[in-house]
Amino acid sequence: MAAFDPAQDIKIIREPTAYLVGRQTVDQGVIDRFLADHGVATWQTDTEVAGEYLSETAGRLCYMSFAKPRPGGNKAYLEHILEVGHGSVLEHAVWNFVFAGISRSCTHELVRHRVGMSPSQLSQRYVDESVAEYVEPDVIGDDPELHALWLDAVGRCHQAYMQLVEKLLDKFKDEPDRTLRRKLARQAARSVLPNATETKIFVTANSRALRHFIELRGSRHAETEIRKLAVQVLRIMQTEAPNLFSDYQLVSLPDGTWEATTAHRKV
Repeated sequence: MAAFDPAQDIKIIREPTAYLVGRQTVDQGVIDRFLADHGVATWQTDTEVAGEYLSETAGRLCYMSFAKPRPGGNKAYLEHILEVGHGSVLEHAVWNFVFAGISRSCTHELVRHRVGMSPSQLSQRYVDESVAEYVEPDVIGDDPELHALWLDAVGRCHQAYMQLVEKLLDKFKDEPDRTLRRKLARQAARSVLPNATETKIFVTANSRALRHFIELRGSRHAETEIRKLAVQVLRIMQTEAPNLFSDYQLVSLPDGTWEATTAHRKV
């Protein structure tokens, strides 16, 4: 095995990345047919965002208020929904994300958000972790002494992982199934990998769950890494669906990160 140099061979990540990869569409013809079947000659909303449109549709269906909408359009309607806390109608607006450049520590917290959020995470049993990528906390990375300690510890764990995989593959050399042989080696060797190991996760979430996630993890009391992720998600959603997320404000914190706040909590 070639010599492993943590300073050269480990890629250090300091910022998460959130990718919005999917969103809903509206079948206008079917909605128009439903309205006509129930005596509503015409109803139109002024948003082109499917999640905002569907949330308003769900809310109006609860009271069959299509025929006499309040003035102000979708923005005013959803502002009222947030004010009165009628959060259930926000569950009909759904988006798909990929989160990358985050640590296993971060996803341990992220996957606790199970109501309204569905995760599919990179498997360390099937994916080779010999390409070294780790997430370093800012409080450690900004201090040379702490960084050196962290890099040494991560490097030793990573080197142990590679050595274990090599020896375990030899141990299972009589297993004819190559995929199973690699899985058996990697699933045992991963036990030495630290929480700092970078991972990727696909998350599907409705807007109510996203608001809950942003409210809890965008708080100054949340762990820094997941707060960075929550703020990224908020920035995306304020562009993607402003009528559902524009009530949030970003507040600068002393450590250079941001906190997300809203007057409409626990919607």
